[in-house]
Amino acid sequence: MDGSSYVWLDGKIIKSEEANVPILTHSLQYGSGIFEGIRAYKTGSGGAIFRLDDHVRRFFNSARIYSIGLGISQAEFKNAIIETVKRNGLDECYIRPFAFYNDQSIGLGVSGKKVSVAVMAIPFGHYFANKEKGIRCKVSSFHRINSLILPPQAKASGNYINSILASMEAKRSGADEAILLSSNGYVAEGPGENLFIVKDNALITPSASSDILIGITRDSVIRIAADEGIDVEEREVHREELLTCDEAFFTGTAAEITPIISIDSEMLGDGEVGKITSKIGRLYSEIALGKKSKYAHWLTYL
Repeated sequence: MDGSSYVWLDGKIIKSEEANVPILTHSLQYGSGIFEGIRAYKTGSGGAIFRLDDHVRRFFNSARIYSIGLGISQAEFKNAIIETVKRNGLDECYIRPFAFYNDQSIGLGVSGKKVSVAVMAIPFGHYFANKEKGIRCKVSSFHRINSLILPPQAKASGNYINSILASMEAKRSGADEAILLSSNGYVAEGPGENLFIVKDNALITPSASSDILIGITRDSVIRIAADEGIDVEEREVHREELLTCDEAFFTGTAAEITPIISIDSEMLGDGEVGKITSKIGRLYSEIALGKKSKYAHWLTYL
């Protein structure tokens, strides 16, 4: 290794500083790109990417929703991700695949524009600095986008302006993160995280009808809970349930399992990280680190 970082761009591994795009790039101006967030963890058997196939599948689904022709197969894309992580010599990292319209023009039209696909891999720790002790959230005045506005099932760059506004508002009020409601007033999700609450030793999480992104970490938690005999309900969640639940936590590739200890300045339970949240977090970490053979199929070793 020469100390440089490397990016996979349109079929080639190049140095990061060489991966440049024009200032008038369509996706920079209009948010017309799609992306994924993936993690690799250092296990006892080396680096392993968590649920890579599922992330690749969702990336291609996002492209399909936005009618973006990627010009690459899922198998080629998967290999590009593995190659990028290896080339950067990282056992543990955050991986950011990105597809965008790479052009130099003004105007909303995308017909005939070049689509570029890139993969980046960077060292990455906790998304929230105080993750271990739990974070404080605020219900946002901004509502989550819905399918009449933008497709929430796609991880598209422009979708996240909604998230950025909500997160900024929450932080200005002294909270660590926001919680968005759906357009019909039910609980949706965080700016970049899915949400679970715990009530009477059962997990409850907003269903797809609440305009959420169907998260891969969310799905992992649902499966882990089922294997542990913990009941899980996927349904519409009323806002007031946030204040009467016993525990709450966020899930996401970046956030992993992040406990929530207060919402709208109201402490949840005794204000400490709850036992079910702790259990789910511990199991998730053990699985990602290759310590649970039952879930070995979720890991792609480098």
